[in-house]
Amino acid sequence: MKERRTLVRTMAVVTSAAALAWLAVTGAGTDGDSAAGAAAAGAMQPVADEGPGFAIEDFGYPNADKILAERNIVLKRGDGHIVLAECGDPALMEVWSREKERVCFKVTGTKGYLALEIPAVYAVKGNSYSAQVDMTVGTEEQSFDVKKNVWTPVGESADSQGRDFILMEIRTNK
Repeated sequence: MKERRTLVRTMAVVTSAAALAWLAVTGAGTDGDSAAGAAAAGAMQPVADEGPGFAIEDFGYPNADKILAERNIVLKRGDGHIVLAECGDPALMEVWSREKERVCFKVTGTKGYLALEIPAVYAVKGNSYSAQVDMTVGTEEQSFDVKKNVWTPVGESADSQGRDFILMEIRTNK
């Protein structure tokens, strides 16, 4: 008899707990608007209709618009290993132009890439990296190897006709 009362009490407790859990999940209550039910129902709704957008790296140069406005230098895209720098450090790569005078770049990593536009470039001072610059004059494209740590004539100064070349790309290797 004592065992039967214990079994009945246990069943009553389990049934009550199950009923309360069901009410909490479904949100049903005596007034139809219980706080636990509302919280549970809110948890079942999506937080946003759409997920976050995809992050797609386009390798665009950071603050390119600001640099164009302030320094009139077109920096397009790169891998982040060749960046515009303030001239003065002898470890920088220097680009000399009749229109922009001296423009310097810091090179990091084992190799780098930068697409840009600097008109009337006539010389590049290399740094501790091997470098190649691609330039255009009209529809003609020409590449120049830049020697490490020395001045290299490029564009106008390396052209037999003395034409103005636009620097379009810089590639470096350690």
